[in-house]
Amino acid sequence: MSGITVPLLLPLLFGYFLTSGNCAHIQTFTRSLESTCGYAACPTISKDKLNIHLVPHTHDDVGWLKTVDQYYFGSQSLIQKAGVQYILDTVIEELLKDPQRRFIYVETAFLWKWWLRQNDEVRQNVKTLINEGRLEIISGGWSMNDEGSTHYHSVIDQFTWGFRRLNDTFGTCARPHIGWQIDPFGHSREQASMFAQMGFDGMFIGRLDYQDKLKRLSEKSAEFIWKASPSLGGKADLFTGVLFNNYSPPPGFCFDVLCADEPLIDDPDSPDNNIAKRIDSFLNFTGEQARHYRTNNAILTMGGDFTYQHAQMWFKNLDSLIRYTNARNGSTVNVFYSTPSCYLKALHDANLKWPTKTDDFFPYASDPHAYWTGYFTSRPTLKFFERMGNNLLQVCKQLSVLAHLDSKDEHLSHFREAMGMMQHHDAITGTEKQKVASDYARILYASVHQAEHLNSDALRKILAKEPEQPPVKFYSCLQLNISSCKPTEENKQFVVTLYNSQSRLVSTYVRLPVQGNSYSVKNSTGTEITSQIVPIPETVLNIPGRKSTATKELVFYADEIPPLGYLSFYVTEKVNHQNDYINEVQSDTSIGNSLYDVSVTSTGEIQIQWKNEKMKLVQSYHYYEGAEGNNKIFANRSSGAYIFRPKKPEINNLTYSGSFKIYKGPLVQEIHQTINDWVSQVLRIYNMGKQIEFHWLVGPIPVGDKIGKELVSRYSSNLKSEGTFYTDSNGREMIKRLRNYRPTWQVKLAEPVSGNYYPVTSKIYLEDPKQGLRLNVLNDRAQGGTSMQDGELELMLHRRLLSDDAFGVGEALNEEAFGKGLVARGTHYIFGASTTDKDNLVLEEKTLALKLALQPWTFVSPAVNLTYDEWKKFYKMTSAGEVKALPPNVHILTLEPWKEGTILLRLEHLFEVNEAQQLSQPVTLNITDILPWFTVTSVHETTLGANQWLEDEQRLKWESEANDAYRNDLNTNPQRVPEDGTTITLKPMEIRTFIVEIKQ
Repeated sequence: MSGITVPLLLPLLFGYFLTSGNCAHIQTFTRSLESTCGYAACPTISKDKLNIHLVPHTHDDVGWLKTVDQYYFGSQSLIQKAGVQYILDTVIEELLKDPQRRFIYVETAFLWKWWLRQNDEVRQNVKTLINEGRLEIISGGWSMNDEGSTHYHSVIDQFTWGFRRLNDTFGTCARPHIGWQIDPFGHSREQASMFAQMGFDGMFIGRLDYQDKLKRLSEKSAEFIWKASPSLGGKADLFTGVLFNNYSPPPGFCFDVLCADEPLIDDPDSPDNNIAKRIDSFLNFTGEQARHYRTNNAILTMGGDFTYQHAQMWFKNLDSLIRYTNARNGSTVNVFYSTPSCYLKALHDANLKWPTKTDDFFPYASDPHAYWTGYFTSRPTLKFFERMGNNLLQVCKQLSVLAHLDSKDEHLSHFREAMGMMQHHDAITGTEKQKVASDYARILYASVHQAEHLNSDALRKILAKEPEQPPVKFYSCLQLNISSCKPTEENKQFVVTLYNSQSRLVSTYVRLPVQGNSYSVKNSTGTEITSQIVPIPETVLNIPGRKSTATKELVFYADEIPPLGYLSFYVTEKVNHQNDYINEVQSDTSIGNSLYDVSVTSTGEIQIQWKNEKMKLVQSYHYYEGAEGNNKIFANRSSGAYIFRPKKPEINNLTYSGSFKIYKGPLVQEIHQTINDWVSQVLRIYNMGKQIEFHWLVGPIPVGDKIGKELVSRYSSNLKSEGTFYTDSNGREMIKRLRNYRPTWQVKLAEPVSGNYYPVTSKIYLEDPKQGLRLNVLNDRAQGGTSMQDGELELMLHRRLLSDDAFGVGEALNEEAFGKGLVARGTHYIFGASTTDKDNLVLEEKTLALKLALQPWTFVSPAVNLTYDEWKKFYKMTSAGEVKALPPNVHILTLEPWKEGTILLRLEHLFEVNEAQQLSQPVTLNITDILPWFTVTSVHETTLGANQWLEDEQRLKWESEANDAYRNDLNTNPQRVPEDGTTITLKPMEIRTFIVEIKQ
């Protein structure tokens, strides 16, 4: 996005060998003997001149104004003239003409799509170019991911799969060692930390707040060491550079079929000869750029969105630019083809000390009235679908391992790729055209549907007691968020199997849409457990497009689902039996348990009173009016898909015109509240839960008054938070925020509301340090959030706007479905407690966040012709005892089939340094306890992206201005393979990645 500014694996061509014996031979990452890639391929720079690094590149969005396929094949040219296949075709042709030429490519999704269609000659040419460093793969993820609304789990996955394709196809010369995040709309600290752990030497970014950029350029601090994790120290430090002109070429020097700039004309007899004038202009620009940086090197990004479709135009002119600039008498510059890696090497060789940064680059503002904080919430249903997709993908990977399924299963590969595409900075962000958003959903749904078949096959194999069983299927209920599930609605008896992808025992309440009034639920021992029937709210029944026949939900408690395991429950409708249907309790006006009292005020606000703490909370709904203008000047900017810009800073209160009902039973108490015609919610307090659940439903947002609206849920407490609140970074480490403040410059806010909005991937909280209290709000998808007043938290739920914000997408964020405005439904968990016992407090927070991100997956099997005893005869109903639960501060982040005879295992420490007392300590564990189904023959550690042995990692070392050497524990002690082969230690916030060789 520029704004204004299914095949099987190919034969492995390089470096992958499997042998028995020493773990070092499980997989090798080797380099061709003829290769001169990497830093060895960099041109020689001049010590006495300004070195101009020309970096030919193209920025190819994996969907934005057109779909992924339309961008690749070049169709729909009237929307945008862009065809990736032509870019790669013509670039390869031009690189082969001259060994001095260079090019970088980023998006593995497009590269792989192109590669599959090439003949042997082209493939060999590409491998030669990569091995010679003339075609360099930068970043290497499946897409260039967003950093504001993505979860670290999915970011790691999408880089791992991109790296895997590159390594298997091209070998280690295609292994990226530079992050290239030139277009995301702000940059997260966790992204830098992940890049460092992937072994990257540096990262380049394009977009940062205009005030921040001006200050950095004036102070020559646009290149710095990003200290991205207080817990990981030097292992998460990353050299970072801010590009001078975002990712565009100097003005007037775009030599592309998409551009109108003049070519270089060197005919001495032509009246159009412009060499002298063009070189003067070029030198003026490069001189001005160099004035703002510290070394005698300048990087120029010679390309842009979908450039190089006719690559000869670029290279022919760049050849002339290099030749005539260097040939000028008395030239003080040295111009040459280069790459970001070579530029980074030149900075490193300068042996300077660099400034540091410890915070992030949110929020991003491109002008005084354009804070790109709207996309934190845009397209909330797509954001939820992506989060649900990650949940299912982890289940699918784990079941494939446990059932010993083929590691080359193409359905699993397609699922990985669909999720990688969803991380793109114009996909999960909601900043694409509506038809493109629909195509993303189509692609992801196809993968989810394929995964259902894979999971069903795996579960039959895992649960089976006998070789031959009845033909049973395990269905996923993909619409539980709108209380719809055909297998539970249409069958009077069925089996519910809950798979727990987490590393510890998980207990949860199960809710299933049904039609009956009473059910028997039997657990694995044959005991009938307590269940409850609760009505589905009218507002949910009336969601546009909902075709379910269910009017009630069956609720029961699944106690201690085993780690990486399952529990099954046999459910039978009771016919002509007592009625368990819970009717409205008209005499009550509140719900509560030993922790809370919850009630509704006469004006529709929710009041919560803690019983054990001096904490009170009021929850209410409000909306901002979206600003509308002609976008011709900053002050007339409209609120849109990218930016959040209220018409006025004052928030609008909703007029309460609804009502509420209260339902109480043996398991759960609920308030069903209607606020007005387009906002409602269900509040739940479970007997065994410590959180209060807010299940919000918003839409269709009315726009008949021609006013775009941006709806928020506000939580106002009595905590004195002193202008401070905390938000997560991509679902991991927390970052302290101060209202109206930036840590690295004196901010001036022309937009006081949107300028205080931050991305909230999984959690936002505030504290009262004097009372020792903390209030958490945890969410089930990415949203924008803030604290505009002390004691107050605010999360934006849904947006419907009537004007485009003029950053390129070309249409208003006015989502519709089934002929009406889009309806979104989601969940917030409210959890508040004393900070006295930090271990229990933070553990509960992380448990709830994991539950929202990786909740036990529900599978339903119709059992029309099978009694409970018959089902138990053929299928195991629990996996209890198979796996030891991991310590509460350790989580299995990844367990997936890798290559023949191996699996990929990632373990993470969930706690930050000093976040708790005991739980922030290092943890030692044995990998054999995690994988009891296999004989582990060897364990070999890799970098985070699983594309380099850890002991082979040698990152560039940098030194900061504060004279603290750029610490890198991996360089100091790179060999971290477990001493006894299976026992490892995890330190706070560490993620360790292993390729494990196994025998069945």
